[in-house]
Amino acid sequence: MRRNHLPSLMGLNCFEAAARHLSFTRAAEELNLTQSAVSKQVAQLEGTLLHPLFRRVKKRLHLTPEGAVYLGEARKILAQVEMSTRYMQSYGVESDVLNVATLPTFGARWLIPRLNGFRHQHPSISLNILNRSEPFDLQKERIEVAFFFGPGAWPKAECMELLTEELVPVCAPSTFDQFDINGPLALTDMVLLQVSTRPEAWHEWFEAQSLYTEHSYHGPRFDTFYMALCAAQAGCGVALVPKFLAQKEIEEGKLVIPWPFGLTSTNAYYMAYPEHMGEIYKVRAFIDWISKRID
Repeated sequence: MRRNHLPSLMGLNCFEAAARHLSFTRAAEELNLTQSAVSKQVAQLEGTLLHPLFRRVKKRLHLTPEGAVYLGEARKILAQVEMSTRYMQSYGVESDVLNVATLPTFGARWLIPRLNGFRHQHPSISLNILNRSEPFDLQKERIEVAFFFGPGAWPKAECMELLTEELVPVCAPSTFDQFDINGPLALTDMVLLQVSTRPEAWHEWFEAQSLYTEHSYHGPRFDTFYMALCAAQAGCGVALVPKFLAQKEIEEGKLVIPWPFGLTSTNAYYMAYPEHMGEIYKVRAFIDWISKRID
């Protein structure tokens, strides 16, 4: 499709506002346009898409099925344009944005406490912290620093090891009190909470103790360690998590370790940055700051 046949941002804005209010009049008021201008923009958008986006039922505006689908896409486009615009507005010598990607729970539990004071030390650097659980391209995503768990290799990037991990089972004290834990396999009676990014974790934990259970892959599945920790604390079962991520709850007595075996992972947590950006001021300043705060 030639770009002159693509919808305009004005058309997308008019459509999104009209869909949100289900009213051309209210959309026009919000966008400081006339109702006819909004209606015309939506009509042009419908002509480009070759699908009706709205229909009128008893003088009320309703999204068509095609309109409902396209609304989600339009919002993604508008959000990306806004984010890119704000990125460029804050980009410059006096205020430089540093995009940092991190694993969600690792970012919340390990990284964020180590950011305290960075802004005062480096007032010209604005941190933009992003959660990333899946692999991605540093350059395409415009990420200057990434924290990840793995064997320590990232294409076209320098990697610095931060810490290793020990996986331990944790559960609520009330859950622990309900069962007679006389061995590792007894944990299967408590419901094994699974984490999507570590599908083999329970299997490997049992295997390291020369044990096997058909239940090692069974149980509620969560996207992040944080969600699994919350589920364990709520009494939903037992979670297998890096001990350092659960240390706070363990020390406060909100979680207990029902069986004292920890599995040391063969992988570790790393900080990565593109090879060609290591000496850029904002990147180097952040790397040096984190390096001094590795336990």
